[in-house]
Amino acid sequence: MSFGPVALSLTASFMSAVTVLGTPSEVYRFGASFILFFISYTFVIIFTSELFLPVFYRSGITSTYEYLQLRFNKVVRYAATVIYIVQTILYTGVVVYAPALALNQVTGFDLWGSVFATGIVCTFYCTLGGLKAVVWTDAFQMIVMIVGFLTVLIQGSAHNGGLQNVLEQASNGSRLHIVDFDVDPLRRHTLWTISVGGTFTWLGIYGVNQSTIQRCISCKTEKHAKL
Repeated sequence: MSFGPVALSLTASFMSAVTVLGTPSEVYRFGASFILFFISYTFVIIFTSELFLPVFYRSGITSTYEYLQLRFNKVVRYAATVIYIVQTILYTGVVVYAPALALNQVTGFDLWGSVFATGIVCTFYCTLGGLKAVVWTDAFQMIVMIVGFLTVLIQGSAHNGGLQNVLEQASNGSRLHIVDFDVDPLRRHTLWTISVGGTFTWLGIYGVNQSTIQRCISCKTEKHAKL
C-alpha cells in the first residue's frame, strides 16, 4: 500500500474516542499545555522512521513478536504476545464504550446495543477485507473526524461570539498558559513531563506496537513506510 491511506489509518487508530472526548475536557479543566505534545510527537516520528522501522521492514517479518523470537527466544515472544492481547482487550473495551456512551446521550440509542453493534460490524469487515479493509475504513473515518472537528470548531466559535471571543475567555480563565519549566515530575503537565515522558509513551505506540508495525510493513517500499 502507499503511505497516504496508511498514515490516515494510523492516525485514526490511535485517535480513539477517548482522545476525541477526553482532550477537550482536559484542556477545559487544566489548560492548553497539552499542545506541547507536538514536541514529543516530533521526536517519536524521527526515532520511529530512522531507528525502529528500518529494522522491522528489512527483517521480512509479519509481526513485532516474530522479531522478538529472532532476537531472543520463543518465551519472550509468547510473553509479549499475551501482554499485547490483554492490553488490547482492555483498551478496546474502553474505546468502544466511549462512543457508544456519546451516541446514547445524543440519540437515545441503547448503550449496550451500540457496543455490540460496533463490535460485530468491525469484526465482520476486518474478517472479510483483511488489513486493506481496515486501512481504507480508517482513512475514511479520519476524513469524517476532520470534518466533524471543523464543524464543532466553526459552530462552537459562532455560538460564542467568534474565535477571538473564545480565546479571550480562555485567556481570562488561565487556560492559555502553555509552557511551564517546573522540573517537579509530580506536576500534571510541564514542558519536561510532556516532551520526555510523552516521547517514551508514544514510542511504545508508534515505534513497536503491532497495530502500527503491521501497517507500516504493508507499505510497498521502505520509503513509503517512513513517509
